Amino acid sequence: MIPSATTSHRPLSLTFKRFFASNKSSGIVLIVCTLVSLLVANSPWGEGYQALWHLQFLGMSVEHWINDGLMAIFFLMVGLELEREMYNGELSDFRNALLPIFAALGGICVPALLHFSLNAGSPTQSGIGIPMATDIAFALGVLALLGSRVPASLKIFLTALAVIDDLCAIVVIALFYTNTLSMAYLAGALAVFVVLVCINRFARVMALAPYLIGGALMWVLMLKSGIHATIAGVLLAFAIPFSPREDDQKSPSHRLEHALHVPTAFLILPLFALANTGIIIAAGWTEQLASPNSLGIFAGLMFGKPIGIFLFSFAAVSFGLCRLPLDLGWRHVLGAGMLGGIGFTMSIFITNLAFAGQAGDITASKITILLASLSAGVCGFLWLKFFSPPLPTDTDLDTVDYAVPAPR
Repeated sequence: MIPSATTSHRPLSLTFKRFFASNKSSGIVLIVCTLVSLLVANSPWGEGYQALWHLQFLGMSVEHWINDGLMAIFFLMVGLELEREMYNGELSDFRNALLPIFAALGGICVPALLHFSLNAGSPTQSGIGIPMATDIAFALGVLALLGSRVPASLKIFLTALAVIDDLCAIVVIALFYTNTLSMAYLAGALAVFVVLVCINRFARVMALAPYLIGGALMWVLMLKSGIHATIAGVLLAFAIPFSPREDDQKSPSHRLEHALHVPTAFLILPLFALANTGIIIAAGWTEQLASPNSLGIFAGLMFGKPIGIFLFSFAAVSFGLCRLPLDLGWRHVLGAGMLGGIGFTMSIFITNLAFAGQAGDITASKITILLASLSAGVCGFLWLKFFSPPLPTDTDLDTVDYAVPAPR
């Protein structure tokens, strides 16, 4: 049984407002970079453009440095955001956290099942993780374009959902996309993590330098262990001292998160887009879209995401496990589910791991991801634009009322 209605006002943090604003701009930059990359790759300069990303530097290609090195910083940012949400945000209240948790689980399980149903037992079965992911920057960027037409609570809900989604994607990468495992290097990486946690909890070291140096060492050890090196970024986030006080500007975690907002949104993710979306559109590319893998990716992102997010959320509320904010209706949840189908960054990232060395499958998967993400973004935008009534501007990103909604 759903509890009786109660109302509480939660002011949205300045950190969240900055995060949301940066993702709005970042989404636009990512779109531009993707278009530029596609155009250049299919122009007379395409061969040189492809060669650029394969130049070797210190034993790895430029593309490898971006995907394994710079993306570790992106995952560090994701970890810091998750930690903030757990202390100060939507995930800090257990009942409020249950809604995006169940939504994220639905948005992971249903797309994965759709892909698996079409690819079970085939060489492309490893692509099951591709439609699980949600791109935070793109999804929030589309939502930001709607302004006051959507409730502030929907922006928080989608942010929490996407962060949990990315966390689950990280777990999937660590567990299922590791080809060879060196226990010695893994033990070394975990030992560094334990040392960093100890100097945080017991020595109370508040300077960032020891954690960043230790994080770099952990990254090298994780890279050599066979587990994807970006996992080191997430572990580092939870080793850095964090203050639950929102106004504590001196907290190392707060300072680092603030410092990473701009470079992550406007350097790391755009470089990732440029390096990974330079897809050469060859003759007959449309035939690849009919393959079981492509159909599984498209169906998972386009249909599995909204169905899973909506059904799991509805079931959780119906069984009284959690509740909707007062200003959030089921039409909003469905719209958020559509935007959850924007896989892009994380889906492309998992594609590179799932089909390493299989150029044809990688190209076909990336094309499908782009088409599915574009379709999901357009559908989500139009749904929320025409089925979500305008709200007073003073409620936008101001306060959120948590209560049991009237039946819709």
